[in-house]
Amino acid sequence: MIYDLIIIGLGPAGVTAGIYANRYELKTLILGKEMGGMANEAFRVENYPGFKSLAGIELMGKFKENLDYLKVPYQLKDIEKIEKTEDGFKVFTGDEIYQAKAVILATGTEVKRLNIPGERELAGKGVSYCATCDGQFFKNKTVAVIGAGDAGATTCLMLSGIAKKIYWVYIEEEPIAMPFWLEKLEGIDKIEKISQNILLEIKGEKKVEKIILDKEHQGKKEIEVDGVFVLIGVSPVANLVKDLGINLDKAGHVVVDEKQETNKKGFFAAGDVTTSSYRFKQIITACSEGAIAAFGAYQYIKGIKINRPVV
Repeated sequence: MIYDLIIIGLGPAGVTAGIYANRYELKTLILGKEMGGMANEAFRVENYPGFKSLAGIELMGKFKENLDYLKVPYQLKDIEKIEKTEDGFKVFTGDEIYQAKAVILATGTEVKRLNIPGERELAGKGVSYCATCDGQFFKNKTVAVIGAGDAGATTCLMLSGIAKKIYWVYIEEEPIAMPFWLEKLEGIDKIEKISQNILLEIKGEKKVEKIILDKEHQGKKEIEVDGVFVLIGVSPVANLVKDLGINLDKAGHVVVDEKQETNKKGFFAAGDVTTSSYRFKQIITACSEGAIAAFGAYQYIKGIKINRPVV
């Protein structure tokens, strides 16, 4: 079967693109490793209209319900590569080859690593990148949270109801998280800030036992902890386009135009993997880009150009 459109990614951008492609009656298939993507890991979402407050995985469950209601086909697959063909694209998984006239890449981002001694060796043994996934393993224990942004702040907030003690370590003079999250952290005594400091090493035999800091904190560089949560940012997942000649910016984001189209005709991208939305990585902006990408793909596939406002 040759599809009109294959969407790669089952996060907010990919799901929304699928919903809009369905409205345009395009023969569509969504492929992705996990329903919801990184949005599943959001501790609380309180800035998505229509919902007062819910966990990221709950919100993405609602997205899935919408897909199922509309009968938009999707499959949980690992994508190995994408090839350009004479009349479209081939998408390769471990056991299948899919063909489509157009593709929307919505692979999102992945967490950055510190790349310090002990991090790789102790991953899964106390080193974590997701408090939503692993927080409960540290009940009444001492942990370090690395990173001054929103992810670091929300991780501290979540762990404050689980851990005995939290060291919040960051290189900046002050946290750079949104004031909304910082206000929620005020008055939580178990959180101890360690500013203008760098984590140099994570030590432990069979599990995390201590962290080594660049500068002394209260007279010592070594601090005993049971876990380390690394939240220092994300990188775009754009490895699938490396052989397609698609333009990337210096940080590895896929460069797109106002239609979310790349420099390769018929290849679109949406969500956190792109340069769009001022690189403002939010669920709501990812949804917007997904909708626009589906509209752009629709025009490309049908060979039409719509210049008037669309409502």
